[in-house]
Amino acid sequence: MHKEREFQLLREMILLLGGKEVMLEHKEELVRVWRGLVNQRPAGPISQAYLTYEQEFLTAYHEKHQCSLEACEETRSPHILLYYGDICHLQVDAIVNAANSDLQGCFIPNHTCIDNAIHFYAGMELRNACAELMKEQGHREPVGQVKVTAGYALPARFIFHTVGPRISVGKRPSLIREHLLRQCYLSCLNQARKKDIRTIAFCAISTGEFGYPKEEAAYIAVQTVRDWLQETGYELTVIFTLYTAEDACYYEEELGVKEKR
Repeated sequence: MHKEREFQLLREMILLLGGKEVMLEHKEELVRVWRGLVNQRPAGPISQAYLTYEQEFLTAYHEKHQCSLEACEETRSPHILLYYGDICHLQVDAIVNAANSDLQGCFIPNHTCIDNAIHFYAGMELRNACAELMKEQGHREPVGQVKVTAGYALPARFIFHTVGPRISVGKRPSLIREHLLRQCYLSCLNQARKKDIRTIAFCAISTGEFGYPKEEAAYIAVQTVRDWLQETGYELTVIFTLYTAEDACYYEEELGVKEKR
C-alpha cells in the first residue's frame, strides 16, 4: 500500500470515530491516535464506511507482517514450537488471548497488554462479537474457561479468549491459582480438539497485568501442554509466543531449542 493511501485511510478512520482532523507527518503518530480511539470505543454499531477502511488497512498490514510456522523454532518436545515475536502476526488456526472477565478487550488507550493488541489488530467487530457472547451468557467470564470468536482481520482463523488468575504484587501463587492457570490451558486445548484445530499459539497467560510470576507460569504452561499431548495423542502443534527476553529464557529452559535457524 502506498504511503499516501495509508495516511488517507488513517485520517478517514480517525474522523469516523469522532476524532479531530490531524495532520501528523509520521504514520506511527497517526496509528497511535487511531488506536487510542479504537481502544476507548464501546461495543455498538459501526458504520460500513469505517469497516471498509479498517479492513483495507489491516489486510495490508497483516499481509506485510504475517508469519507462518516456518518462523517458529523447534524444541526438544514434539509438536511444541517457540515463536519470538508478536502473536498477532501468526498465521495459525487459533491464537489465545489473555482476556479480562468482561471479555471485551482493554479500554486503556494504546496500552501494551496482549488483550489490547489482539482487539486492535483484529478490528472493531471483535469487541461487538465478545459483547454479544457476554450478553448471551448473562454474567462475567469465569477464570479458567474459554470463549471462541473468529479472528476477523488477524491471520489466525480463531481467537480463544481465556481469563487467567490474578496474583497480588509480591504474593506467591496459591494451589488454587496454579490449578486455575492450568485450567486455562486445558480449556483451550480441549476446545482446539473439539473444533478440529491443528495449530494453536499461546501467549503467556496471566503474566502481564495479572501478575503471575513468569517462571512459575512457564513451568505450568509447558507441563500442562506436554501432558495433554501425551495423554490425548491428538495431533496438535502448539506454539508458545515469547514477546520478552525473560519469557524466552524460561520457556527455553523448560523446552530447549532443537535447532536455531
